[in-house]
Amino acid sequence: MNVAGNTILITGGSSGIGLALATRFLALGNKVIIAGRDQEKLERVRKEHPEAGIFSGDLSDRHSLEDLVLFIEHEYPDLNILVNNAAVQFNYPFMEEANLVNKIDYEISANLAAPLKLTGLLLPLLAEKKNSAIINVSSGLFIAPKKSASVYCATKAAVHSFSKTLRYQLEDIPMKVFEIIPALIDTPMTEGRGKSKMSADKLVDEFIRNFRRNRYESYIGKTKLLRLISRISPVLADRIMKNS
Repeated sequence: MNVAGNTILITGGSSGIGLALATRFLALGNKVIIAGRDQEKLERVRKEHPEAGIFSGDLSDRHSLEDLVLFIEHEYPDLNILVNNAAVQFNYPFMEEANLVNKIDYEISANLAAPLKLTGLLLPLLAEKKNSAIINVSSGLFIAPKKSASVYCATKAAVHSFSKTLRYQLEDIPMKVFEIIPALIDTPMTEGRGKSKMSADKLVDEFIRNFRRNRYESYIGKTKLLRLISRISPVLADRIMKNS
């Protein structure tokens, strides 16, 4: 893939992995549009990167999703790369969570339904371009889940499966489907969780190398080791990750 001269939409781009990707793609000479829920965060990003486009909205809401698609079609018809990065993670035991149904609904909508719908709605626009791609951010937790984030792990396993099946569906047209599979990354989402976190910038370093070489699955950091352990002993991988 070409790493310059693209028009790229990044969801969840106002912090963490999304912001690190946006910053790097801008530095490489791309046009970048950042979508996020927090208008104040988006404005701070635009102050640092006035060349970036921004869109404020919660993509778990159907109307916001449709508004984003219309915004892209009208303002950025040259879009050729979509990065599905936005996600939330709630940690709770099912037996003790008072707001269980609402949390399940929101997490599935934000982490799974929104990227699937956005991909489907933007596919006709992306398919017109010769150098087009979809980049989905999943998680090493699809390999072996942790017990405290049942719904999050389930959605990321589904994102991994979706990435593979979409790649199969699009193999006859010039559109590529990439997947970023992170380990524990130092972002606002992981604040207070775990140790030995990788920086978002180092994640981007690894991904960009793979992106240039058309390596569709980017296992980042310790997920490479977890993948190997899971192949040799799935039971051991589960034991390692269960209480992570």
